[in-house]
Amino acid sequence: MVKNHTVATLKQLVADGQKFSMLTAYDASFAQMFSTLGVESLLVGDSLGMVVQGHTSTLPVTLEQMVYHTTAVAQGNQGALVIADLPFNSYSSVDQCQANAGQLMQAGAHMVKLEGGAWLADSIVSLSRAGIPTCVHLGLTPQSVNKFGGYKVQGRDEAAAQTMINDAIALVEAGADFVLLECVPTDLARAITDAVPVPVIGIGAGNVTDAQVLVSYDMLGFTQHRLPKFVKNYMAEPNTLAEAVTRFIDEVKSGAFPGPEHAFD
Repeated sequence: MVKNHTVATLKQLVADGQKFSMLTAYDASFAQMFSTLGVESLLVGDSLGMVVQGHTSTLPVTLEQMVYHTTAVAQGNQGALVIADLPFNSYSSVDQCQANAGQLMQAGAHMVKLEGGAWLADSIVSLSRAGIPTCVHLGLTPQSVNKFGGYKVQGRDEAAAQTMINDAIALVEAGADFVLLECVPTDLARAITDAVPVPVIGIGAGNVTDAQVLVSYDMLGFTQHRLPKFVKNYMAEPNTLAEAVTRFIDEVKSGAFPGPEHAFD
């Protein structure tokens, strides 16, 4: 019997000292496979702009496209928590954020994810009041790639690290349910995980967080571009898709993935 995962059950899992796994999904077939195999959470990521649509960034992805893919994932999902990204320029104001998050929830998401720091606090408060769970994305936020000047590790100097810690605390105090850290040094990921009382998900943040997420097309070896350092190709050895996904889940739970070779100092 497939277990039904919710925000509350995943928080309890972490409180009990266990880790959970997350993979991106963009359609019903992969959503069904991943969730049936035991992936606890599915992320309908705006990464689809790169791995599905062929763009060089996530910026061209529209809200309408996110609603479409969220609907497809929700149709195939078998008990995982579905998180949907609010795409670029779709949450610039509290009212815009509220309306667009509502569309993703109506499409079948159980939570929405937003990229940004403490400036998001008012929107997080508003969404929380409306019963919309949120995951805040800190560190390398791909929608800000032009501001960063590329896809670079974030939080390496003391001031930037402290700002990220402060942002995480402020957003959780505003009502954020999860925190996602991308491309940050392991020590900073540990500090944020220790500082906030909610699950912290890592991608390129070492194995010190409460959960791990990867872009499924990357971990299954589907993409032709050079894989980021933090990705492990689970199809590099002779595996079926199901075996690769099961191995990913097992290694996340045991702490074997990510290894030191996937982390940043």
